[in-house]
Amino acid sequence: MDNQMLKKCELVERTFPPQHQDHMPGFEYVMNPLPKSLPRYKGNNRLKGKVALITGGDSGIGRSVAYLYAMEGADIVITYLYEEKDAKETAEKIKEMGGRCLLCQGDFRTEKICKDAVQKTIDVFGHIDILVNNQAVQYQQKDFLNISEDQLRLTFETNIYAYFFMTKAVLPYLKEGDAIINTTSITAYQGKKDLIDYSATKGAIVSFTRSLSQNLVDKKIRVNGVAPGPIWTPLTPATFSPQEVETFGSYTPKVPMKRAGEPNEIAPCYLFLATDDSSYMTGQILHPNGGVIINS
Repeated sequence: MDNQMLKKCELVERTFPPQHQDHMPGFEYVMNPLPKSLPRYKGNNRLKGKVALITGGDSGIGRSVAYLYAMEGADIVITYLYEEKDAKETAEKIKEMGGRCLLCQGDFRTEKICKDAVQKTIDVFGHIDILVNNQAVQYQQKDFLNISEDQLRLTFETNIYAYFFMTKAVLPYLKEGDAIINTTSITAYQGKKDLIDYSATKGAIVSFTRSLSQNLVDKKIRVNGVAPGPIWTPLTPATFSPQEVETFGSYTPKVPMKRAGEPNEIAPCYLFLATDDSSYMTGQILHPNGGVIINS
């Protein structure tokens, strides 16, 4: 391939301007371009009367799920760490849709904070029908020896401990027909050499989903998960270098579509798993990942 042809290919692959954020899990409002979060179709009240608690719902995939659920008639509870501007923007958009949104800020790595958010939800809405465990952080380390004890603890506490704590807090209020949906990742199946601790937590989430589904099947509470591929969310510029962001999702032949996905391309998976359309599914993982075949 000559240099001119190579340059043309590179131009096609560069889908995002170089950018980086120094805060994890990142801010959506400063991203360029902004992720596409709004639903791509009109709602049909498929979740009317439901209350959905979405962790990490201020931005990225969580925000798009919140919008879609709200458009389908659900009341929304969003937990977030410190991204106040993103969270308020999400809540305001939900109100514009005619929905109701409760914001809960805190560090949800602790069981008490999770219990507090659930109690606040019950105080405001009276019930919970859908739990979406979605919050996450990831820290790139090209050398395995650079993964510190503090980083390892932070990643596991944020990505999997919080799932346990929030599920424990919500479970006493769930009933037959309700749903728990966990966000895992393609990295749980393929691994990623510079996100080893993150990938390990996502693998744990797959096992958590499968085991919990068996534990709750007699109560007729369904537990499923979604394993996205590369999606344009605040985690991307908060994790990778400007040069890596520039070709995010398009530089690797591992993604047949050769592009990153948008949050609103992923949110319908969460809607499907929250409705009776998936009534015969539990312990399963959906794979919106740009065409990668996952055989496990």
